[in-house]
Amino acid sequence: MTPTAARAQGPIVWGDMDQQTLDDAYDQAKWASNQEIVTGRRGPASVEALKYIAPPERHAYGPTEIEKLDIYRCKVPNAPVAIFVHGGAWRRGKASDFAYQAEMFVRAGAHHVVLDFASVDDMKGDLLAMAEQVRRAVAWVWKNAASFGGDPSRIYLTGHSSGAHLGGCAVMADLTRHGVPQDMLKGALLCSGIYELAPVRRSKRSEYVTFTDEIENELSAMRHIGRLACPLVLAVGTNESPEFIRQSHDFAAAVSTAGKQAGLIVAKNYNHFEIGETLANPCGVLGRAALKMMGLA
Repeated sequence: MTPTAARAQGPIVWGDMDQQTLDDAYDQAKWASNQEIVTGRRGPASVEALKYIAPPERHAYGPTEIEKLDIYRCKVPNAPVAIFVHGGAWRRGKASDFAYQAEMFVRAGAHHVVLDFASVDDMKGDLLAMAEQVRRAVAWVWKNAASFGGDPSRIYLTGHSSGAHLGGCAVMADLTRHGVPQDMLKGALLCSGIYELAPVRRSKRSEYVTFTDEIENELSAMRHIGRLACPLVLAVGTNESPEFIRQSHDFAAAVSTAGKQAGLIVAKNYNHFEIGETLANPCGVLGRAALKMMGLA
């Protein structure tokens, strides 16, 4: 579904967009009439996947109840690790929703680690606190990889939607603040994310995110490319919001212009939710890209 109703344009608030157009551009439900159908498949698919792989090991990476992660272990010793940061507009989602995609990684010979973290509502609008949880979780994986059979020299990050935004914030962070090497991540696959918060700050997402100048600057990955220490792959579907498409194109171009490695996958005829689902499929858009990034294709 695409917003098409004819109406008079209001005052411009960003680029060539009035307020309603900008709000719609950062609301993926406006562009995917099958959102509930696709996201509704996660639960049954996860139940089915757990018939064939071992249940996850649950570990704490921080002091609060939500600061935990699920580790789906493969049987290969000293195996690579794929971390996943889930999406949900910073408001929804939990690690257990994504058990269905672990089967692909486990069968390919990689451990799959899915993060839990607080929602922005739980944090009373503080997006920086969420990003810090994700950064600490990523650092925990490097510090503890050997304890669950992972290779700390082969840790990769994947993220979708707001999880791609938070993943970008982890990739572009000063990770040494968390006691790990800046280059601890050997690659990142970010799909359908937001990498510059300036337009988002002016959208209706500001109704539940307390944007400040500090948050806009620190959590706009586009502004911290100098910290990038690993190859980056960005992905987006052609049936997504034009703003999400633009953000991925602009970020990939900026990283390449900075002399760093960035690939861009533009998936024909996928919307925001359909493309996320492909991470569970070794022949899917994201599954193939993740395995290639990890040297498991």
